[in-house]
Amino acid sequence: MNGTQSHPVAKHHDSGLLAIGILKVLEAALSVAVGLGVLHLLNKDLNDELTNLVRYLHLNEDGRLVSLAFDKIDLIDNHRLKQIGASAFAYGALKLVEGVGLVREKVWAEYLTVIASLVFLPWEIYELARHPNIWRLGILIANLLIVAYLLWTLSRMRRRKQQD
Repeated sequence: MNGTQSHPVAKHHDSGLLAIGILKVLEAALSVAVGLGVLHLLNKDLNDELTNLVRYLHLNEDGRLVSLAFDKIDLIDNHRLKQIGASAFAYGALKLVEGVGLVREKVWAEYLTVIASLVFLPWEIYELARHPNIWRLGILIANLLIVAYLLWTLSRMRRRKQQD
């Protein structure tokens, strides 16, 4: 040997992509939990389940939101529960793919996340305009920041490739 050793160059990991990826995986887990919860309600009396939940949470049974929930609960049947569950699982799968891809710093995951975020953006704006609250505003701002960061990362990568 000539006395020189080849050392592998440590790859710099993007902490922003890692954070967004972890957030997406957590969203996936929450979505799957919602899907499982919805499927748990199949073939059950939803009025009884809602009554038990209201009592467990010590909510005012005559409150406006609780009354609204009881008024609307009869509109949900097993077929609708299956649709909601399937949607929750599909959304969870999308978020899991985004999250794992971002954690692994895959360019396709950055594009997928940008596209998926932009697709849901009109709905988020509509919901915020219809029922404004701090949570909806926070989610909208967070998603806009994620899209901006990913677009910045993609453009930075494109500039590097052009320089090489």
